[in-house]
Amino acid sequence: MNKPLPASSTAPYRQSIAGCLSGAIGAHGLTEGELGRWLEKLGPALHDLKADYASGRLPLLKISEETADLDAAEAALNKLSDGAETIVFFGTGGSGLGGQTLAQLGGWGLPGVACCSEPKRVRPRTRFYDNLDSVTLSAGLNRLNLEKARFVVTSKSGGTTETLAQLLITLTAVKEAGLEKRIPDMFLGITEPDKPGKTNGLRALLGSLGIPMLEHHIGIGGRFSCLTNVGLMPAMARGLDARKIRAGAREVIDNLVSCSFPAAFAPAIGAATAIGLSKERGIRTLVLMPYNDRLGRFSDWYVQLWAESLGKGGEGTTPVPAIGPVDQHSQLQLFMDGPREIAVTVVRVASAGQGPKLDAEMAKLAGQSFLGGKTIGDVVDAQAHAIAEALTQAGRPVRTFDLDTLDERSMGALLMHFMVETILAGRLLNLDPFDQPAVELAKTLTRERLAR
Repeated sequence: MNKPLPASSTAPYRQSIAGCLSGAIGAHGLTEGELGRWLEKLGPALHDLKADYASGRLPLLKISEETADLDAAEAALNKLSDGAETIVFFGTGGSGLGGQTLAQLGGWGLPGVACCSEPKRVRPRTRFYDNLDSVTLSAGLNRLNLEKARFVVTSKSGGTTETLAQLLITLTAVKEAGLEKRIPDMFLGITEPDKPGKTNGLRALLGSLGIPMLEHHIGIGGRFSCLTNVGLMPAMARGLDARKIRAGAREVIDNLVSCSFPAAFAPAIGAATAIGLSKERGIRTLVLMPYNDRLGRFSDWYVQLWAESLGKGGEGTTPVPAIGPVDQHSQLQLFMDGPREIAVTVVRVASAGQGPKLDAEMAKLAGQSFLGGKTIGDVVDAQAHAIAEALTQAGRPVRTFDLDTLDERSMGALLMHFMVETILAGRLLNLDPFDQPAVELAKTLTRERLAR
C-alpha cells in the first residue's frame, strides 16, 4: 500500500487533514494506519472513476471540457437581458443552490461586492426564488417592474411542483399587466428534452407560449448540476467567466486522471477522512465553515450535496452550514465543547493586509490596542487560523482548505472537489450517490394531497 499523505495540494487550493489525525489531536483522530486502510478501500473506486471518465459513463467528469452549451447559454442570456432591469431565477434544490453559490462569488446578496474580474458595467439585478412561500412570492412580484423583468425557469424533469407554481403565478401577473404578447421575450426555460412515454410539463407549457428553452444536461441532475448551464447561467448574469469556472474544475479532473493511488488525490483523501472518522471515531456531524462572505451559499450547496447523496439506508452524516467569523459567536461553543461527534472543515481565503486599516489611537481607547494598524483582512485571517488551532488543541477533528485567491478558477475547483469527494464517499458506503428515493415519496404524497 502507498503511504497516505496528511495533506494534498493542487494549484487552486490546498487541503490539509493533519488536524484529523491522531498525531495532532490524539485518540480522537485517525491513526495513519486507519486512514491508510480507508484510502486502500478507495483503490477500486478510483479505478472505476477513471474508467467512468474515459468512457464518458459519468458525464459530470467530462462537463469541464464542453463549450457548445456555454455558447448557447451566453447567446440566450444576452437576448434575455436586452432591456432588462432584473433577472429572476426560479428553481429549487439543486436547480437553485448551485447558481446562487456562483452568483454570490460575483457579489449577489452582498451589496456593493463584485468579483475582482467583473468589468465595470451595469448589469441587470439578479433575484432567486427557490423556496415556495405565498407571502414572499407575492411581495416579490409586486415590487418588480414587470415590463423590465426577465425570468429563467429551471426544472430538469419539468415536473417540479414548486417551480411550476411560481411560473404559473408569474405568467398570470404578466398577463394581467398587459404584457402577454411579450411573454416569449421575458422568459427562458432550462429543462430536459422530451423523452418517449414521459411528460415534461414545463416543456409543454413553455412551448405552448413560444418561450425559448435551453436543454438541461440529461446525464447531470440536481445537486451535481452547478457546472452546467443551470449553475453557470446565474454566474454569467453576474459577469463571471463560465469558462474559467470550468477550467478550475478541469484541474481536479486532470489530477484524477494522472494520480496513481488514492493518497495522491485530494478528493479521495477527503472522502477517506470523512468516512473513516464516522466509522472509526463516531463522527456524525460535518461542519463546513468558510471565512468569506462570498462562500456563504457554498456552505448551503454543500449541505444538500452531502445530505441528499449519502443519507440513505441508515447511512450518512449530518452536514451543517456555518460561516466565519460570525458563527464563532453562535455555533462554535457546540463545535468546541459539545459531544465529540463533530468534525469541522474550515475554508480560508488569503486576506492578510487587505481592507481598510484600524486607527491605532481609537483602538487603544477601545481597549483593543492589538488592533491598531491592522487591516480588516488581518483580523479575519487571524480568526480563521486561530479557530483551526483551537479545535486542534481541544482534540476536535478539523480539516482546512486554503485559497490564495477566491475567483472563478478556485471556485470551479472547489465545486468539483466536493462533488467527486461525495461520489467517492458513496462508493465507500456502497450506496448510489446520485438518487434520492426518500424525497420522491414526499413529492408523490404532495401531489396526491393536492389532487384530493
